[in-house]
Amino acid sequence: MSAFQRLRQIALAVILTWGWKRAVLAMAAGALSVLALAPFNIFPVLFITLPLMVWLIDGAGAGRYGGIPAAALTGYWFGLGYFVPGLYWIGIAFFVDADMFAWLTPFAVLGLPAYLSIFTAIGFALARLLWTKDATRILALAASLTIAEWLRGHTLTGFPWNAFGYALSEPLPLAQTASLIGLWGMTFLTIAIVASPATLIDRTPDRRPAWRAPAAAVALLVVMGIFGAIRLSLHPTTMVAGTRLRLMQPDLTQDAKFNYSAKAEVMKKYLTLSDRSSGPQSTGVRDATILIWPESAFPFFLTREADAMAQIAELLPKGTVLITGSVRAPDLPRGTPITRAYNSIYVIGHDGSVLSVYDKLHLVPFGEFLPYQDLMEKLGFEQLTRMRGGFIPGTVRHALPVPSAPPVLPLICYEAIFPDEVGTRDERPGWIVNLTNDGWFGISTGPYQHLQQARMRAIELGLPLVRSANTGVSAVIDPVGRIVASLGLGIEGILDASLPAAIPPTIYARVGDVPAAMLVALAVFLALRRRVAKRHP
Repeated sequence: MSAFQRLRQIALAVILTWGWKRAVLAMAAGALSVLALAPFNIFPVLFITLPLMVWLIDGAGAGRYGGIPAAALTGYWFGLGYFVPGLYWIGIAFFVDADMFAWLTPFAVLGLPAYLSIFTAIGFALARLLWTKDATRILALAASLTIAEWLRGHTLTGFPWNAFGYALSEPLPLAQTASLIGLWGMTFLTIAIVASPATLIDRTPDRRPAWRAPAAAVALLVVMGIFGAIRLSLHPTTMVAGTRLRLMQPDLTQDAKFNYSAKAEVMKKYLTLSDRSSGPQSTGVRDATILIWPESAFPFFLTREADAMAQIAELLPKGTVLITGSVRAPDLPRGTPITRAYNSIYVIGHDGSVLSVYDKLHLVPFGEFLPYQDLMEKLGFEQLTRMRGGFIPGTVRHALPVPSAPPVLPLICYEAIFPDEVGTRDERPGWIVNLTNDGWFGISTGPYQHLQQARMRAIELGLPLVRSANTGVSAVIDPVGRIVASLGLGIEGILDASLPAAIPPTIYARVGDVPAAMLVALAVFLALRRRVAKRHP
């Protein structure tokens, strides 16, 4: 028996699978697909899991209503298998304040994936609606899942975490295609490429295996790799003259970061660590022109603590500025009770003056605010940060001027996972700073996934990205995605590096998601044309 005959036997068994066996197979394929993401980055595993999904959608045609409900249910089980192991680390955050939130862990670990799987179900259902009996069905699946993933990234504030397009962010040459088509274009290409082996079971008129789609997929991967290698060679890492960075990674536990009584302890650690010598020739913080601290760095309102501001002024030598996260109180008269606040980034001069401020726009649901906040609070619920009334969202994303450096685009925490919010801008900054606190999620896969997604923003826009994280991973990334310097997860320390220089705006930076939309539209057109041609030969 030939290899193609064995493959056809396997495919036929998958196509005929029904009931609970179909659900188990779809969930197992979803769980295995997580290996394509950070920190594993084993994207070839998708050449197994996605063809299985194609065959299950083939088999769904035996169900009612053209197989659309069966395909949707298959997609739901695949999504559940994908999102539960991919997002398990969210449950760790509920043990930071275990007495208050630990009982909610099952709802977070299972509830969020159950919601996100609805979008995968929509993608599979739409694919079945466009389904054909030849290789065009691969394009139908790629277009449908891309649409579903885009919806997941925008519905109810959006959560595009672990979009399928990140599977081709390693190796780095493959990721360079994001500079042309962005995350959603990468999602389309990823699905189209890895699902293509499913067509090997199809038969041509002369009864030979249908090898054209897999061959085209391999050729496309080769072209992507060549394009990426050329782009990397054309853009070696160059540095901004006169700008020296020092990133401070304190590795603080969450109870210290949100405990006002730990104020003195936190400040002492930040000040001492920031001025630590990094080598025989080091002079501490005087080596840097920009000192960077992570998100929500203090368990207090920084600018309302005169002694803390004085300590910062004493720390910073002339010519050095501090970029730091901090909770910011709204501008209210003295004596007015503060019930809500901003999650902000400050740029502070060497004399302790505030040079500029950015307030976080895209807040985290259930972390920084509750949907239907007033009603939920009356029912006794609180968001994880326990900020009564929830955080106040900022009003506009804007570049911050920084002495001795180009203007910087500030992103707080998971704002870095939204490509269209970062990319569609009139003013072009010289770099991106991403301050985050992944300490909520311990030593898990979550921080590595967060880094992977932030790095994609650098590639898409052609801008260097500097990431300062409380517990890691802190990193300096050049505009084509090379990690110039990094400090690992769960490590206390400092990271000294120069600031990489930006490169000219990429195609994605200029036109946004237009190329991705054109790819999806073309695929839908080809699938519809093929269906019409089959019905009316």
